[in-house]
Amino acid sequence: MIRTIAVSKNYELVKDLTIMDLLNGDFPWYWIDFNLPTDEEIEFLRDPFHFHPLAIEDCIHHLQRPKLDYYEDHTFFVTQSLNPQTITREEIDFFLGENYIITFHRQPSTEIEEVWKRFTLSTSLDKWDPSHVLYIILDKMVDNYFPLVYQIEDMLNEIDENSKGRTMEALLEDLFETRHHLLSLRHTITPMRDLVYRILNSGRMTFIQGKKEYFSDIHDHLLKLSEMIEANRELTTDIRDSYISINSHQTNHVMKVLTVITTIFMPLTFIAGVYGMNFQYMPELTWKYGYFATIGLMILVAIGMSIWFKKKGWFK
Repeated sequence: MIRTIAVSKNYELVKDLTIMDLLNGDFPWYWIDFNLPTDEEIEFLRDPFHFHPLAIEDCIHHLQRPKLDYYEDHTFFVTQSLNPQTITREEIDFFLGENYIITFHRQPSTEIEEVWKRFTLSTSLDKWDPSHVLYIILDKMVDNYFPLVYQIEDMLNEIDENSKGRTMEALLEDLFETRHHLLSLRHTITPMRDLVYRILNSGRMTFIQGKKEYFSDIHDHLLKLSEMIEANRELTTDIRDSYISINSHQTNHVMKVLTVITTIFMPLTFIAGVYGMNFQYMPELTWKYGYFATIGLMILVAIGMSIWFKKKGWFK
């Protein structure tokens, strides 16, 4: 579906015009939205707009890395939003010219819907232009990143608080899933940060000269998001290492107890083995108190070794 909207010289909105009406009309600027376009509608990018074939190819082949390309009469942007349900990337492309902005997306975009509605309801159209539309859409996209990062932070806090008593397999499964979400966010936010940085430092994009502080604000938000993502990735590593260390400590403690018990029983086993040999002539074999003396010796050895190990701190 293709939607169109234009601003007249009297700063009035003109809706539902055809593409040829916009190209042949005398409008200060206009906005065309390719919303889930068909193959026939995509052909309008080739004719009558005559956009560069590489830009059209980037629109068709999903999913491209966020970037911007300069062409003779327009600038092409590839940006990425994030689906809040699946935390998957969704591409939104922009063609920005002197008197137009064209948005292209193959899936519904809440950001574009919000800006489109806000634009059509605006009472001060003199403040709007193609670069302002680009700024507001980018700002909405970046603002929608924050709830996803906060959601992952909440998940990490819950994992950290409930880590005790859980099996290592369940904990690691949750941590790896969280790290996967963080990696997906980083693959979106880092290129978007570089894209906005290029916009700010571009000598060819004169349209942002009066809006640098606005795009700089978006860049600051992306820097904050990047730092939050890296901090959360480090937190997942710390939780994993701490849990593994705790489990290793518990395992070592169990092994130490078992080792102490085994060590205590080693001389007892030796004594029992010696007196269990079936020789006819053995000392104390026919002694009336031989059994009781042997048992007493074994008890004394066990008590003595236990006291010695306790003094060494092996029972702590």
